[in-house]
Amino acid sequence: MTTITIFGNGSMGGAIAGVLARGGASIQHIGSADTTATVEGDLVVLAVPYAALSAITTSYGAQLAGKTVVDITNPLNFETFDALVVPDGSSATAELQKALPEAKVLKAFNTNFAATLASGRVGDATTTVLVAGDDTEAKAGLVSAVQAGGLAAIDAGGLSRAHELEALGFLQLTLAVAEQVGWNAGFAVIR
Repeated sequence: MTTITIFGNGSMGGAIAGVLARGGASIQHIGSADTTATVEGDLVVLAVPYAALSAITTSYGAQLAGKTVVDITNPLNFETFDALVVPDGSSATAELQKALPEAKVLKAFNTNFAATLASGRVGDATTTVLVAGDDTEAKAGLVSAVQAGGLAAIDAGGLSRAHELEALGFLQLTLAVAEQVGWNAGFAVIR
């Protein structure tokens, strides 16, 4: 059985854990404020707010070397909900890859709400997780784990595509905050 480490015990961390556990993985949870745990999984999901990434890379950077690290963050300005807080043309994931040069960093789950991960549905469609990153093997491993958990997953391209995924996540979050869509809504991929 594969062990997957998930930082964060919120609704997204729980929903992602549920998907991956349905696929047969053993889940290790580490609280976002914990700075002393031993990372057991070769696949690590950072289900924390964007602002928590810096502390995690400082505390766990050495342990994350060589591992697949999945960034689910949407780097929004949560005070105004009107902008992303990363440099233009960049992404939280690209910044994370710079901070963890020996890790295989992926972007995934940021365009999904917890409810659609837990239910496996967006309307009448199966929930689809979009995965971006430069390591083909790491992406294939995450896509396989998500599919084993009953969801669809698509390789959305290289790490540079994280910029577009964060823009899509930003749009979805602002629609939900404005009550234009519910927190159980989402964008569906119909093939």
